[in-house]
Amino acid sequence: MEKTVHIAVVPGPGFSHLVPILQFSKRLVHLHQNFHVTCIIPSVGSPSCASKSILETLPPNITSIFLQPVKPENLPQEVAIEAQIQFTVTFSLPSIHQTLKTLTSRTHFVALVADSFAFEALDFAKELNMLSYIYFPTSATTLSWYLYVPKLDKETSCEYRDFPEPIQIPGCVPIHGRDLNNQAQDRSSQAYKLFVQRAQRLPLVDGIFMNTFLEMETSPIRTLKEEGRGSPLVYDVGPIVQGGDDDAKGLDLECLTWLDKQQVGSVLFVSFGSGGTLSQEQITELACGLDLSNHKFLWVVRAPSSLASDAYLSAQNDFDPSKFLPCGFLERTKEKGMVVPSWAPQIQVLSHSSVGGFLTHCGWNSILESVLKGVPFITWPLFAEQRMNTVLLCEGLKVGVRPRVGENGLVERVEIVKVIKCLMEEEEGEKMRERMNELKEAAINAIKEDGSSTRTLSQLALKWKSLA
Repeated sequence: MEKTVHIAVVPGPGFSHLVPILQFSKRLVHLHQNFHVTCIIPSVGSPSCASKSILETLPPNITSIFLQPVKPENLPQEVAIEAQIQFTVTFSLPSIHQTLKTLTSRTHFVALVADSFAFEALDFAKELNMLSYIYFPTSATTLSWYLYVPKLDKETSCEYRDFPEPIQIPGCVPIHGRDLNNQAQDRSSQAYKLFVQRAQRLPLVDGIFMNTFLEMETSPIRTLKEEGRGSPLVYDVGPIVQGGDDDAKGLDLECLTWLDKQQVGSVLFVSFGSGGTLSQEQITELACGLDLSNHKFLWVVRAPSSLASDAYLSAQNDFDPSKFLPCGFLERTKEKGMVVPSWAPQIQVLSHSSVGGFLTHCGWNSILESVLKGVPFITWPLFAEQRMNTVLLCEGLKVGVRPRVGENGLVERVEIVKVIKCLMEEEEGEKMRERMNELKEAAINAIKEDGSSTRTLSQLALKWKSLA
């Protein structure tokens, strides 16, 4: 009987950081059944129902430990969401340390894998004789930026958004400073200083897992792997996404039944991920744009907020969408659209033959789910690195169209109609669909038994087995 190989993982706080590292863990133990993963989970307040429900679906060789939650009132207020996530981990470090010491006192753990926001936990790996790895749940493009920013920070005096030309990150599509991640938008802020600290730590680990695949980001991945750049070993192991088509079995959901009645490729799916929110003014413009486009739509709606990431660390309560949608909207659009409060089974929706486009906030999880189903994009980035993802999709891969933001800070209804028609009706949208189908095949091949991402993970697993 093979010896069990023990790995510990530490996700960042929030559902969209918990899911990727759990999916990575599930893929690891599925491919290598003598592996056992222990997930040590920091959180703000009580764990969400969504977090608890995904933990209930884990196989027996993945166990989870919830740490004492950080109280929301103990976090610095009026700081960026990224800073709040970072501070949640910092305040959880004593608990993480004690948990790891207890675990390693009775079992030999080979490696500690942490989310990029939980990098501080990796300080304990050397002390406890474990290899240290970061699970980077977003793109190789974003990782390339993280590895490049310490150098640019030393060479630059102005704000990146004031650069007259796009920034040439090694191996990547040129990205204008205004499209860099939120934390890089104000170099005097605490969030930026924390970001640079995280970036400076990346080269110090034994390796970095990237949730991407070669055909999607060929140049960034190859550039990262070039010898002599002083970077850690990088492993492209994606696309790793939540669940699968089988998860739809037994789901008697009204939205899936509604999709069954629609024509192939006729529906635009509109969703801003697990934490994205829009202002009241923007919700009104989006509603009017959907109405005026005369296209079928399935819209996952959240209550309005002036903060784009308002639902990120805390779930919104039950609400009635009619209270903030335009007067008469639901009645006018009942034949061509469906509004779903808060949540829909995204992978099952994207898998449905009637869905022909995805209006998305461009979170990396959502992008990979859509790529695996071959559904092209209308890109609507809100926060974090989502604008960078938009540039990759629209300018690099050419599988998305980006609406223009008006001088008032809103994407107006006329612009919304324009991009919907571009994606759903025009030749440009058809070309995007063709490119997405090619990307879909490459994504599926990467995670097959003999695929590039599977081979990469298996080679590392052999190394871990030799150390067990």
